[in-house]
Parts: sequence; structure tokens; C-alpha cells
Amino acid sequence: MQSFKRTLIDVSILCAIVLTFALAWGSPFVSGRSALAGNQMQQQASQNAGKTGTFVGTILKNGEQYLLRDSSGATFGLDDPDRASAYVGKTVKVTGELNERSKVIHVESIEAAG
Repeated sequence: MQSFKRTLIDVSILCAIVLTFALAWGSPFVSGRSALAGNQMQQQASQNAGKTGTFVGTILKNGEQYLLRDSSGATFGLDDPDRASAYVGKTVKVTGELNERSKVIHVESIEAAG
């Protein structure tokens, strides 16, 4: 029975040493965030960043919100009502960054489409 207790103590000490080294080296098995969770967060951030470019469509007003409707019928919110208000009902080119998740364009410029 005493040899069993001694073996159990030795195994416990060995496990404690391994855990200490794992914590010191930042093992993904013991840290709060795994490599998989890190990749998912990076993908989510890149989706939120969206696409920068020029978007062509018609400016619509829906209550206090201004929207851009493109030729496919898709609508996107515009985050600058001061610039958009002058173009309601007109076809425009909007330069900015589209947040794909929220479907809102961060407006850099708006100009009438030729």
C-alpha cells in the first residue's frame, strides 16, 4: 500500500512540473484562448473590415437613414447623412469602405454618376 501512495505522489509531482512548463511556454491547451479561437477572431475582424471601393447606385431615404440601392436591388446603409441628403433619388458613385456584416458603407465621398 505504501508503494502505491509513493507512486501516486511521484505522478502528482510529475504532473505539476509538466503543467508549470506548459504555462510558462504558453501552451494552447492551458491558455484561455486556443489557436482555433484566435483564427476565428481574426476572420471575424477581417469580415467586419469589409471592402474598400466605389459603389454605384441610387440614394434612398428611409426615415432618418440614407441608403444606397445598387443595380441588383441590394441596399446598403450610408453613415454620412449630410453628404447623402443632397443626392436623394439620384444615381451616384459612393467611395468608401463596406462593412459586410452590418451592410453599412463608411462614406469617404459621394458624387453624381455620369
